[in-house]
Amino acid sequence: MNKAELIAVIAEESELSKAKAELAFNSVMDTIKKAVTKGDNVQLIGFGTFSSGKRAARMGRNPKTGEAIKIAAAKTVKFTAGKAFKDTVNKRK
Repeated sequence: MNKAELIAVIAEESELSKAKAELAFNSVMDTIKKAVTKGDNVQLIGFGTFSSGKRAARMGRNPKTGEAIKIAAAKTVKFTAGKAFKDTVNKRK
C-alpha cells in the first residue's frame, strides 16, 4: 500500500474528502517527524513508538574496490511495534 492508497482508505473510512484526509495524514506525519527530530519519542498505544537513535562512526569497505572508508556518525529513526500491533500481525488475540 502506498501513500495515495492509504489516504483513499482513510477518506473512505472517516467519511472525509481525499483532500481533507491527505491534510490530516500529512499533519500527523509532520508532527511525528518534528517530535523525533527534537529527540522526543512518539508513543501510539496499540501501534508502536517512534524514536531517534545514534549510529557511531565506523570503518566500512567500498564493495567495488575493497578500499577501507570511514563512515560518519549519524542519527537514525527507530520504530518499535507495540504489543497489540505485533499480536495482530501474528494473528493472536
